[in-house]
Amino acid sequence: MLRALARASAALGPRVAGWARTMASQQLLVAPPGALLKPLSIPNRLLLGPGPSNLAPRVLVAGGLQMIGHMHKEMFQIMDEIKQGIQYVFQTKNPLTLAVSGSGHCALEAALFNILEPGDSFLVGVNGIWGQRAADIGERIGARVHSMIKDPGNHYTLREVEEGLSQHKPVLLFLTQGESSSGVLQPLDGYGELCHKYKCLLLVDSVASLCGAPIYMDQQGIDILYSGSQKVLNAPPGTSLISFSDKAKNKIYTRKTKPVSFYLDMKWLANIWGCDGKPRIYHHTTPVISLYSLRESLALVAERGLENSWRQHREVTAYLHQRLQGLGLQLFVKDPALRLPTVTTVAAPAGYDWRDIVNYVMDHFDIEITGGLGPSTGKVLRIGLLGYNATRENVDRVIQALEEALQRCPRNKL
Repeated sequence: MLRALARASAALGPRVAGWARTMASQQLLVAPPGALLKPLSIPNRLLLGPGPSNLAPRVLVAGGLQMIGHMHKEMFQIMDEIKQGIQYVFQTKNPLTLAVSGSGHCALEAALFNILEPGDSFLVGVNGIWGQRAADIGERIGARVHSMIKDPGNHYTLREVEEGLSQHKPVLLFLTQGESSSGVLQPLDGYGELCHKYKCLLLVDSVASLCGAPIYMDQQGIDILYSGSQKVLNAPPGTSLISFSDKAKNKIYTRKTKPVSFYLDMKWLANIWGCDGKPRIYHHTTPVISLYSLRESLALVAERGLENSWRQHREVTAYLHQRLQGLGLQLFVKDPALRLPTVTTVAAPAGYDWRDIVNYVMDHFDIEITGGLGPSTGKVLRIGLLGYNATRENVDRVIQALEEALQRCPRNKL
């Protein structure tokens, strides 16, 4: 055996030498980037925009744990615990509940790709950027999209929704519970029941509102609910939460066509997440470390309690509103009952360039606040109090920064 190996090695010798010469025969055209030869430097910044938010210490620790395989039994156990956590924060018993390997946009696409087929009627509440995005995706799928357009700061009444359902006979209605671009909290009681009366499924975006405002998926008749990891949950961006009712699951499993995305095909995702009762089969490599962090963020909510989380955001945001009005600023959403308790919108102060205020707060205080987004651009400033960041101390810090910015930033001469 050893002699045979020696003869084989001798025969391969010239070939190996040739491979080495071939590999070395070309000069490198791109040098190692100088920036990558320096240590990574990250500023210590308070994120009080609409997200992402600062990570809780326990979530930071989880992100530094060692990798395990995405198909290991221990990973499946973590995934099962994440599913239970999602069921808790969504208040649902839906078996088809899981995390998507992608941000909130990815969860929105997962919902629409799996529910809608070409030619389906799709009714969309467009009172901010997220309705705009949902309508855009629906058009790309080939659905017949019917947009109910409202100016930023407004919501949809049951009567308005029923008019749309009656006129367009949609298979799906999209509403945003927490419209972070305008600061509106959309009421949800009665909307699921109304949709089912017209044989329509209800899809709700709760990315900016989950764990900051009450939501009861099963009791409110919501058929598809999704959210993101980087807002009140204080986990890194890149994972999202989604759940489907039995009605929605039936729509998925009786499709006439395959979903346009393999990566987001819910039948495959249901399997890898253990939602279909079958042995798990490889579909894609899940973001293991991000799932550690998501698991810990859900654990923190479970330990604190949903009701306590809701109360914390309600009380701290009420304090923020009081302090903002003390500076003479006007809240953009007029009806207190419709104000999102996680992301507050302030009418852009007259006489100022909103960019100057945002930049001043960042440059002098290392605090992030933002301007508007989509249809609210130029109209508002946005201040987020999300989960771990929702404290009276952080309110005091941002108010101090805003007060100084309003004194120091140039005013337009009228």
